Amino acid sequence: MRLVTESHSGALAALAASAFVYVTSETLPVGLLPEIAGGLSVSEAEVGLLLSSYAAVVALTTIPLTALTMCVPRHRLMAALVAVFTVSQLAASMAPSFLLLAVARLLCALAHGVFWSAIAPVAARLATPGQAGRATSLVFLGNSLALVLGVPLGTALGQWAGWRAASAVLALAGAVSTGALLLVLPALPAQAAALAASTGSRMRAAITVIRAPAVAKVCAVTGLVVLGHFTAFTYLAPLGRRAGLAGPTLTLLLLGYGAVGLLGNVLVGPAVDRRPRAVLSGCLGLIIAALTVLALSRAGGATVLAVLAWGAGFTALPVCLQAAILRVAPRAQDAASAVHVVAFQLGIGAGALLGDRLVVAGRLGELPVMGAVLVTAAALIVLGGRSAFSLVEGPS
Repeated sequence: MRLVTESHSGALAALAASAFVYVTSETLPVGLLPEIAGGLSVSEAEVGLLLSSYAAVVALTTIPLTALTMCVPRHRLMAALVAVFTVSQLAASMAPSFLLLAVARLLCALAHGVFWSAIAPVAARLATPGQAGRATSLVFLGNSLALVLGVPLGTALGQWAGWRAASAVLALAGAVSTGALLLVLPALPAQAAALAASTGSRMRAAITVIRAPAVAKVCAVTGLVVLGHFTAFTYLAPLGRRAGLAGPTLTLLLLGYGAVGLLGNVLVGPAVDRRPRAVLSGCLGLIIAALTVLALSRAGGATVLAVLAWGAGFTALPVCLQAAILRVAPRAQDAASAVHVVAFQLGIGAGALLGDRLVVAGRLGELPVMGAVLVTAAALIVLGGRSAFSLVEGPS
């Protein structure tokens, strides 16, 4: 079965490119902390606030901004959101102070939540019937490529030519992506229900959609999995050093994590449309097994295998969960996606904070244990929530 027409294949590629620049930009400061701190005469801890403040703004603004933009034609909205990204990156590359850099980043954060709320519903509308999951997986390849290529290359460029040069290149990539979206995205008018509703009604719908049991279950699983993941993943480097992996070996391991995640994305795409619950359960099981191995073993070989399995399982999860949220809220996809984005961002922030508290307390070895417990809790919800995670017309 064909996924999309040739013109829609180009549209999916443009969306994937936009996802690539967004993910690269969000995580790039992690690799350039010393360069940004030195260039603006601030501490690395202050630069680290760029990440937590970004996630906080996304979590607070996604639902209201998504509600406000529901009546905007989707093709224009996506191009506008990537244009905002471009402006923010250009402003960041020229920021004379840390305050102005933070303002530029937060401008991008305002667009971030709406972008991720809209991108999967747009991809689903471009797909042939029954292929929404595969279309989403193709778009989310941009996420995986950002981890495999974007962040390492951006970090290398920033270390060689300066962090401003890295931001300027991302601004250029954003401008190219904006142009591509304007050229290849077909006209996608806003849903009739959104056009008919008032701004207040759209806001209430975006907030109250979480009351639907199936939506609540998908968001709960998302929050628990992301919380468990980032509790441990934020400190993957010290966990690797504990097993004797350091320097180039650790760098290669991180690249391997992204590479197997890319492969997992490709494999999951077609399967998630046919057996969503089984695929999601398999990904969760892989993550639990990997974290359990990391908790029990400090051997280098076992750590490498566990991290690769972890990458394959977790990188494929956003495709599974995004397909689930679209499936359980067919008449409120943008609103449900907005709540899903908030759950994801809360998981990121809370996971990094929980991991930090454990590390400060000298309990590094407990990170994978905590991660495995949280992901197991998510798996139990999936096992008990057949209606939320299965196809309506058949078994999972």
